[in-house]
Amino acid sequence: MQNFKQVFYAPNQLTLLRLIFIPFVILSIVVGEYGTAFALVLVAGITDGLDGVLARRLKQQTTLGMYLDPIADKLLLTSAFVVLGLERRIPLWLVILVLSRDVIILATALVMILTTSMRSFRPSIYGKINTLAQVVAVLATLLVLMYPYAALRGLQQAAFYATATFTVVSGLHYAFDLAEQLRRLERNH
Repeated sequence: MQNFKQVFYAPNQLTLLRLIFIPFVILSIVVGEYGTAFALVLVAGITDGLDGVLARRLKQQTTLGMYLDPIADKLLLTSAFVVLGLERRIPLWLVILVLSRDVIILATALVMILTTSMRSFRPSIYGKINTLAQVVAVLATLLVLMYPYAALRGLQQAAFYATATFTVVSGLHYAFDLAEQLRRLERNH
């Protein structure tokens, strides 16, 4: 019953709100309500930063939040990237790069959980920057769809390249960090 109470903690409520936003973001993009999609993604991005701060300040860091927060981020951003990619609003090469990194990290974590004693995979600063770059890329794309100005297109392109860069950098960082964790695990056994 104690674990169920975690659902009602403010940080976890914000995370659940991001999950609830997912179908509305997708639907808004599909029907061309880019302003609505922009507002939802912006609020989701703000709540992503806010839930961590609240969890620390209110001392409500929970196991549920530790797992649910990155899942909510990934599902929301992946959904937005896929829909915008299918509509040719985000380049397919970038969608494939982002999805490939996430699938590789997820598959690797699953293998590590099943074959080793590793259970904790802490987010890196590069992963956090990558998430921010992805949010900016989605927001910039939605802005360009609403207001097709050259300056916004420049911001959108910069966000695409930042996302690509931090997708690769964070993926490599996770790989090197995992290798180091495995070496330590091997030495301790």
